[in-house]
Amino acid sequence: MSSPFLESVWSACRLRGYTLKTEKTYIHWVRRYIYFNNKKHPSECGAFEVTALLTYLAESQHVAVNTQKIALNALVLLYRHVINAISTKALFEKSRCFLRTG
Repeated sequence: MSSPFLESVWSACRLRGYTLKTEKTYIHWVRRYIYFNNKKHPSECGAFEVTALLTYLAESQHVAVNTQKIALNALVLLYRHVINAISTKALFEKSRCFLRTG
């Protein structure tokens, strides 16, 4: 991994016994969150930025509900176990896309 910060996310996943697929997925969502916030360090971001990403995923990207939940879980891991920030409840628009066809 190229970033010591992403290494710490990976280490937090390993410590909790997550599968390799889950680790890769969480790293993907943390990286996407960083790029969504114009490469701002997550310690400088907060509930507003998390809400913005999750709402963007639902409204603009039309992701499925479970995809949105996975992104949220990755960000909860990031803030709770890597940054050690007290998580605040984020309010966001839930996805309405329940089933993808074709």
